[in-house]
Parts: sequence; C-alpha cells; structure tokens
Amino acid sequence: MTIREKLEEREHAILSPYAAFSDRSAGRDVEEEPCDLRPVYQRDRDRILHAKSFRRLKGKTQVFLAPEGDHYRTRLTHTLEVSQNARTIAKALRLNEDLTEAIALGHDLGHTPFGHAGERELNRICPEGFHHQEQSVRVVELLEKNGRGLNLTKEVRDGIRHHSTAGSPSTMEGKIVRLCDKIAYVNSDIDDAIRGKIIKEEDIPKKYKEILGFTLRERLNTLIHDVISHSMEQNDIIMSPEKSEALQGLRKFMFDSVYINSAAKAEEGKAQYMIGQLYDYYVRHVEELPEEFLGMIHTTGASIERTVCDFIAGMTDRYAVMTYEGLAIPRTWSVL
Repeated sequence: MTIREKLEEREHAILSPYAAFSDRSAGRDVEEEPCDLRPVYQRDRDRILHAKSFRRLKGKTQVFLAPEGDHYRTRLTHTLEVSQNARTIAKALRLNEDLTEAIALGHDLGHTPFGHAGERELNRICPEGFHHQEQSVRVVELLEKNGRGLNLTKEVRDGIRHHSTAGSPSTMEGKIVRLCDKIAYVNSDIDDAIRGKIIKEEDIPKKYKEILGFTLRERLNTLIHDVISHSMEQNDIIMSPEKSEALQGLRKFMFDSVYINSAAKAEEGKAQYMIGQLYDYYVRHVEELPEEFLGMIHTTGASIERTVCDFIAGMTDRYAVMTYEGLAIPRTWSVL
C-alpha cells in the first residue's frame, strides 16, 4: 500500500461523512497516474502554490491602490488569510483540509491589477464580459503552463468558480472558502482602512462591535467560532442570524465608508483609464502580445478580445504601469 493510499484510508477513519474524500473525487479532465505520496487535493494545492499566477498575487492590489507602507494587504496576503481561516474551520468540522486549502489558494488567481477597479473596467470594455472568479478557473484550466493549465480536480475548480457571494459551491469545503473570503476581506479591509486613516475604530457602528468584537482579533475569533458551532454535524456551512447580519452590516459600512468615493479610491479612475488604454492598444496591435498568448489564439480559437483580457488580467500593478509608460510616455534620448 502506498503512502497516498494510507492517507486516503485515514481520511475515511477521521473525517466527517460530509467531507469530500480524496479517493472519491470526480477526477481531472485529463486522467493522470496517481501520485504515490499525495492524495489528489494535496497535489492540487501544491500545483497552485507553485504556479506563476500565485506568485504574481503579491503585486496586485487588494483594496488600497499603490499604498505608501509595507503593512497593507495585497491580493496574496488576503489569499493566505482566507486559507488560514478556512483551514481552521475545516479542521474543526473534520472536513478535507487539503481541498479547502487548494480552493482558498486558487480563488483569486484570475484577479486583475488594481483590484476590483481593474475588474470593472475589463468587464465594461470586453464584449465577452469579465468576472474574476471565471478568470481564476480559466487560469488553472488553460493559461498556466503556456496553455496546458494545471489539470486540477473538478472539486477544486468548482470551489474556485463559486467562491463569490452569489456562488453555490458543491462541496462543504467550497462553502467554507466562500464564507471565509467575506470574513477575511471585510475585517482586514477595516484594519487597512484604519491604518490608512480612512476611518477610525470609533467610526464602526457600535451595534456591530457589540456583537462581533471591538478589535480585528475579537471579530475574527467571534465569526470563526460562530461558523464552527452552527455548522457542527450539519450538511451545510452556516452562521447564526445575529452574526451573519452583523457581518453584512460591517460589509455595508465598508462600502459606504471605504469602497466607494473614499480617499482610498481617489486613484482608481486613473487605473481604469490605463487598463482601457492597454486593452485598446493590444486589440489594435495584437501581434505585440507575448508569444504564449498569440499561440493560444491559434490553438484554442479564443477571440483577440478575450486573449487581450487574459494578458492584462495577469499583470501585476507594477507591470501594468510599466507597460503603459512604455507605450504612452516618450523616452528621452541622447546622441552621447
């Protein structure tokens, strides 16, 4: 018996009957020889961790565009916070931690530079539309490894596709990530907004703090305990109505105070303009796309517009600015 088979056997001994068992996965689109060490979801987690798109998350905006300071969240640190919270819940509920972590690490791989501002602009200008959760699936199915993709299991891809608020994941592990994404971004964005002096702790409505806690640590602790206690031995991931309403209230407060028309968003118009200019340029000069993207137009039949979106969505904030400057800003020269 291989180590992988022993690990799969152990899953059946210790995990909840509601867990997604590795040896019962619906599989991959392209069948592969099983690993002798790792069950399928652990293997998927490792593939995501080593992907180029995962490494680029460190250079992508979470909420604050080009902040001055080293302690603001990036898309990468947000992803790691989602993963940590999700694994805590999965472990307590005896669900599959490997599947949970794989979904969490992969859920934002398709996010654009400049956060949701970039996403909104690509969705506005691309005839086929653009949504980061679908782009994250496109990254792992096609764009990674020069068009070969990562060949992940169906359960991981399902969790990535359905991680947004309106999504409906098919596994308990996917439901955990869907909820932890909201828990993480609402609370960490409050922390960053306070650090950036956009809001003060006392601006947060007292009624929500009395329910969830008066610090980041207290709020996370309250919410995670609430999810675990109400989901125990249930075939669903749920929260108490009181805590759920308080979380929704905090989210609305953040939209009203930070996400829309705050000082933190002052540069978003410039970022969206830049994204639009890059899109227009590469649609008109498709031959200047990197070779790997040109190759996918011919091998997959993807439209020029979709391929340009793929290229731009994969950029970090810094690379997008550098590319735009190279196209739009004249360079000085000298005969010396």
